[in-house]
Amino acid sequence: MTRDETDRWFVEQVLPLEAELMRYLRRSWGNKDELADLRQETMVRAYEAGMRERPQQTRPFVYMIARNLMTDRIRHARVVSIVYVEDLDALNVPSREPLADQLVSAREDLKRFAAALERLPARCREVVALRKIEGLSQREVAQKMGITEDTVERQVSKGMRALAAALAEGSAGKSQDAMPAWLRRNRWRRP
Repeated sequence: MTRDETDRWFVEQVLPLEAELMRYLRRSWGNKDELADLRQETMVRAYEAGMRERPQQTRPFVYMIARNLMTDRIRHARVVSIVYVEDLDALNVPSREPLADQLVSAREDLKRFAAALERLPARCREVVALRKIEGLSQREVAQKMGITEDTVERQVSKGMRALAAALAEGSAGKSQDAMPAWLRRNRWRRP
């Protein structure tokens, strides 16, 4: 589109909508100090878009631009800039870091687990470590150790029962919620 064609379209079809646009903006936008800016930005965007391609219907096109501008300003107002927040505690955002007592409890659980794992027979300990700690499949453990998958299954079951019993003894007097998460998820029963 040539500049002259765009100027003519703008003067004939967009500018006559200015008063109507201002009434719409007054009804829709709470901050009256920003109305002139919104009107100006709407007109500029309409002109720039008209330079690229003319809309089939000018009126809905101009209203869509104004609505999108207001939406953008609302979104922008909801974003809190780090530059303006001097005291991050004022945001009241909970920390994802564990509390000190949770760290101490987790370390104790880990020590009990490591000690219980060390007390397992060597083959059982290796199977449990490969399967449950390293996350290998039953087939991968069997291939790596040169044993059958049934043996892997039995050794894992035996080892997990022993670990659960050792951890349950160590956490006597603690509530079930204080047990390690992996133990709560896996209710190991004797076959």
